[in-house]
Amino acid sequence: MADRAMPRAGQVISGTHGYLWINGSIVYEVLSFEGRIETDREDITFAGQMTKDSKLMAVSGTWTATVRKMYSRSKEIAENLMKGIDTRATLIGKLADPDNGGTERIQFSNCWFDGATLMAFESGSVCEDELSGGFTSMKYLDTIADPC
Repeated sequence: MADRAMPRAGQVISGTHGYLWINGSIVYEVLSFEGRIETDREDITFAGQMTKDSKLMAVSGTWTATVRKMYSRSKEIAENLMKGIDTRATLIGKLADPDNGGTERIQFSNCWFDGATLMAFESGSVCEDELSGGFTSMKYLDTIADPC
């Protein structure tokens, strides 16, 4: 096995340079974003074997975002949900740190919204909206190579 080079501290990516687009429109007020794949598995056991294994049966994609409240972003989503309309979107998340030199972009497609924050506030605090939902496909648009 080849030795790996020690990375530089500057190669650790800062979330300061994270961006989010919803349907091609950049969301400058984003505070956090996360896209995940979760697995659905079935336990598998074999005669004479004490350990359980598992069989991958399906995957499901989820996403969450926190944005600073600047306007009624959730209006269309909420009004459509009240009419029984399932709003779908394409999300793109991007991480790019000038000290790292790399860029990672992932497109999340056929995204739905689990709900919409209609109003939330706390006296003396900046207002935030929480957005979340799922997706059925994803694609890496840019990746960051292993520096070591």
